[in-house]
Formats: sequence, C-alpha cells, structure tokens
Amino acid sequence: MHSIMTTFLRYRFLLGNLITRDLKVKYRRSFLGILWSMLNPLLIMLVLNAVFSSLFKAAKIDNFPLYLISGQTLYSFFIEATNGALTSVVDSSALIKKVYIPKYIFPLEKVLFSFVNLLFSLVAIFVMMLIYGVKPAFTMLLIPVPLLSMTMFAMGMGLILATFCVFFRDIRHLYSVLTTAWLYLTPIIYPMELLGDGFISKIVKYNPLTYYISYFRNVALFSTLPTLEDNLFCFGYGIVFTIIGIVIFKAKQDRFILHI
Repeated sequence: MHSIMTTFLRYRFLLGNLITRDLKVKYRRSFLGILWSMLNPLLIMLVLNAVFSSLFKAAKIDNFPLYLISGQTLYSFFIEATNGALTSVVDSSALIKKVYIPKYIFPLEKVLFSFVNLLFSLVAIFVMMLIYGVKPAFTMLLIPVPLLSMTMFAMGMGLILATFCVFFRDIRHLYSVLTTAWLYLTPIIYPMELLGDGFISKIVKYNPLTYYISYFRNVALFSTLPTLEDNLFCFGYGIVFTIIGIVIFKAKQDRFILHI
C-alpha cells in the first residue's frame, strides 16, 4: 500500500493533466460547455417525470422530480465512471507501449474525471431543491459520504472491468447488458415499497447502488440520519471492491503488454 501511495504521489500531475485533457475533449466545440453537465440531468429528469409521475402517483413520493434527478444523477456517474475505466487500458495502449506509466492511472483517471462531472451535476440537484423549497439541514453535511464511498466502489469495479477487457474485449458488450438490468434493479424511478417482499426485492435491497442513492436522498432531501447499517454497507462495498480490484489488476497488469 505504501508503494502504491508513493507511485500515486509521483504521478499526480500526470493524473491531473489527463483529467483536464478529458474535460477539454468532452466540451470541445460545445456551445454550453460545462453548463451542459448541469442541464443534462435536468432535461433527463423532465422527460422521466413526464413519463412516470402519473404512473407512481399512488406511491405518494414527496417531490418526485427531486427523487428522480438524485437517483438518475448518481446512477449516471457510476455508469460513466465504470464504462470509461473499462476501456481505459486498451484505449491507452499506444502510450503504455512507449513510456512507463503505472497502468492503474488510466482507470483511476476515468473514475475521477466522472467524479468531477458529478460535482457539476450536483448543482442541478441543489437548484431543484431550492425550487421545491427543501430547507437546508445539518444532515446535508453527510452528502460526501455516499459520494466518496460510491467513488470507491466505482474504482474497484473499474479496475476489475479494465483488467478483464484487456483479455476479453467482448466484456464491453456484456457490461452494457448488465448495466441495462442494473438500471431497473436500482430504485431510481420507483420506490422500494412497490416491490413487496419477493425475490426481486431482495436483489434490489442488497444492490450497492441502492444504498448509495438511498443514503444520498435521505441526507440531502429528507433530512434523515443514516443508520449504522447504511454506513457499513456503503463503506463496506466501497472498500471490499476497491481491494478486490487492486488485487486483480495488480496480479494481471504485467501481462497487459502482451494483449493490448
């Protein structure tokens, strides 16, 4: 772990340059620029609200548009981060073959780049909270907890996906199918109460994204303190998957050069 931190500090400027490069590339020739990161979740929320507001009216979710935009924004961050990390090593093959760079820098950069975009998107959520009259509460001080632990979970998943993608390129197509299923198994547009006590309900309950999104909603929108279980699961998923990702990536990284 000490060697990893030493290497990270040595290459932190490269990491920053890569993130800056991706930001410039993403918003190059874009009229709205970074403002699009704030408008995009708002526009998606408007579409989802128009489609699902009447469908879930019986569930009586307070401030349904806020419920939607919070879940959709965090889910979009996770998907963007893991999809970026998945192909990061393969897409950087030309650079890897020319100079020595710790290979984990590439999936890490994609996750951190997505995290920066998430911070911009949070502005849209806070604007919606003002519009709907959600009063600031001390529980909002806990907002960094689900965001940081979710970033750890995304980092772990990203390292695992990046490793498998080097040896099995079709993982990109399989992961797109998984994320489609993951979308519907995460309470973004529906409340948990609608699922009852069946098998699907248990899958949704222990879905890591369910904990992160619910934690964020509770502290940001509903002024509810998280339980010990909430904290244990959020940090537990993040730490466990980060460790697993590091172990798998480190065990296979020396063979990457033979397959990229």
